Amino acid sequence: MSTSTVAGRRSVLGTKDRVKTAVAAAVGTSVENYDFIAYGTASALYFGAVFFPESDRFVGTLLSFATLAVGFVMRPLGGAIGGYFADRAGRKPVLIAAMVVMGASTFLIGVLPTYGQAGVVAPILLVAIRMIQGLAFGAEWGGAITMAYEHAPWHRRGMFAAIPQSGNPLGIALASGVFAWSSTLDGDWQWRTPFLLSAVLVIVALIVRSRLSESPEFQEAQASGKTEKNPFLATLRDDWRSILRVIALRVVESFAYYSTATYLLNYITERNPDLRPVALGAITAASLLAIAVTFLAGTLTDRIGRRPLYIAGCTAAILFAFPMYLLTNIDHPIPVVAVFIIGIGLIHASLTGTQGALLTEQFRTATRTSGASLGYQIAAAIGGFAPLLAAALVGAFGWPGAALLYLGAAVIGLVGILVTKETWGHDERERVRALVAEEHRSSPHTGRQSRV
Repeated sequence: MSTSTVAGRRSVLGTKDRVKTAVAAAVGTSVENYDFIAYGTASALYFGAVFFPESDRFVGTLLSFATLAVGFVMRPLGGAIGGYFADRAGRKPVLIAAMVVMGASTFLIGVLPTYGQAGVVAPILLVAIRMIQGLAFGAEWGGAITMAYEHAPWHRRGMFAAIPQSGNPLGIALASGVFAWSSTLDGDWQWRTPFLLSAVLVIVALIVRSRLSESPEFQEAQASGKTEKNPFLATLRDDWRSILRVIALRVVESFAYYSTATYLLNYITERNPDLRPVALGAITAASLLAIAVTFLAGTLTDRIGRRPLYIAGCTAAILFAFPMYLLTNIDHPIPVVAVFIIGIGLIHASLTGTQGALLTEQFRTATRTSGASLGYQIAAAIGGFAPLLAAALVGAFGWPGAALLYLGAAVIGLVGILVTKETWGHDERERVRALVAEEHRSSPHTGRQSRV
């Protein structure tokens, strides 16, 4: 966060809608993640057999993960489109449009014919809908984070930006919990039901998001003529170094999740199908823990800065790469639960909680959504190949191949944070605290607001 950014806001205490905006962003983010994660879970457990020929189970698994990766490939395009319109026309319209498209595409997956019913048409339709999902999800994140960040009190931006980030594990927990329940149903209802139920969640999220007010920073930039005619090209021209940093920072978090919740889930159930309910339950429990850890991580960054916590998260991922498979290979419920709790509930959550403010602060208001979205979603596209790459490496080298993949992503993240300057250092924190105190003195009635 630059000094010019601090100087450009009307009130250091944020807007009166700051809490409502952050919660609404989190509700939408949780639904988006439910929809996207539902596909990842179904890919690991069902789609290899449902949508592809059953002659070779391993090939079917690879093809299933390949369709998972297709959605990730589309996310940078979605991020570019969503970021462009969010920086040109406003954050709110993009959030609502992304929600509608994502919800419709997810529902359609639930009514698709299987390979046994429609032959090759079934996987073609699946891939097409998956591409649309990727576009919508790519457009979602940047707008949600910038809305929460730009409505927030300056000295609590880490915490407020972590609230929509907490929607990520909430959506994961919902999806995992629904899949754990639907696994008790008969036949195709095991995988269709979670997709069909997403329609209810989308309707709720649309009602909540429709009541949001537009970002005050965007409105000020628009009123003063400081918006970019083409924010996408502007961020490529001026902020390409920041985009590269965001990619490096995001790769470790993306691999940390999809290598664990998607590939490891498949790895465990292939080795021991009886552990499937345990693994699904563990992912749900870990995701619930992650909601709190994500929020706490964002709050902690407001006190100590963004870099220390991210360095700790990347270091923990490096140290965990091989133990996660050694524990899993024991084929006992307790180590399996421990792996998901550590990998998702602690390591992944600490990274996502820090990212909200850290990645947003790499860019100025006029290109903030475009830059953060583009870097974030390019890294997501890379991370989307984690299950596919892990499966291929295990097929060639055994489980150490997947562990090395996880380790490599963690090293990239550590290098990325080490070359990234602190955006919320001691001097910046003291400067903003002084501004907060000054506003308290000039407007004593705002004292209660600042504690929110």
